[in-house]
Amino acid sequence: MHYSQAEKYEIIRLVEQSDVGVIRTLRELKVNKTTFYNWYKAYKEGGYDGLKRKRSKQVVSWNRINEADRDKVVEISLEKTEMSSREIAWYITDTYRYYLSESSVYRILKSHGLVSTPSFRIMSAGDSFRDKTTRVNEMWQTDFTYFKIYGWGWYYLSTILDDYSRFIIRWDLCTTMRAQDVINSVSEAISTTELSVNNPPKLLSDNGSCYISQELATYLEDANITHVRGRPLHPQTQGKIERYHRSMKNVVKLDNYFSPGQLQAKLDEFVNYYNYNRYHESLQNLTPADVYLGLSDRKLKQREMIKQKTLKARKMQNQKIE
Repeated sequence: MHYSQAEKYEIIRLVEQSDVGVIRTLRELKVNKTTFYNWYKAYKEGGYDGLKRKRSKQVVSWNRINEADRDKVVEISLEKTEMSSREIAWYITDTYRYYLSESSVYRILKSHGLVSTPSFRIMSAGDSFRDKTTRVNEMWQTDFTYFKIYGWGWYYLSTILDDYSRFIIRWDLCTTMRAQDVINSVSEAISTTELSVNNPPKLLSDNGSCYISQELATYLEDANITHVRGRPLHPQTQGKIERYHRSMKNVVKLDNYFSPGQLQAKLDEFVNYYNYNRYHESLQNLTPADVYLGLSDRKLKQREMIKQKTLKARKMQNQKIE
């Protein structure tokens, strides 16, 4: 039970004026003897003011994030609405050279009602491609997806994605899904990529008619490219490009397009964002460009330096508050 300043003073006065002794009086008042003597000592030293309830000293965690940085997280979240809390954490580290953990950013955004429940896609280990790539341009994934443009009809997007880095090497908006469209995409990807003639990438695709055609087989054989096709009725084999197309369409299809040029401009904007700005959890929260261009090690070392520098500065700042 907590006693107010006035109640403590009244108990002291009652004990001082009692004729039956301190212990018996305290027993009748149901006050602990040690507690009373602590009050009495405080009263002797500070008078009535000494009986004020002392507030416990606020313990400041050495790693406490200040209000200005918390406000910055909220500000960035409202500006970068396409980013998750995880992506915002690494965006802050890379852009502002200041470390905030993913969990800290999540808690800050959650306290402001800015975190929505993520949708999860459950995928078993057997759903992924078994032969993991170990370098860029070791294998490319390719696939088509489609869009309907009002007044123009159906258009088909041919995409080539590097399996190791997830970097989009080439994309073409086509009016058909023929073997020649695939050949054009692969040819353009090869022409813009520094590839060894003796060590070309494998090409992974599904079993669509354009991918099993003799025309494509002849072209790939002449280019010394091994063609790997996924198991029928098992689209997870091309999981990376399937996932990319789904993520891309979730953004691009938010708008209506009335000409192929409008759609191409939006696709170009998204691919640029995806390659150079989107942080992938499976890539150690790096962008596809970081991995594809060989910047991974340098960037990860830089992040670790920023983290240690930030934690040291934060600790010194919070020690001053104490």
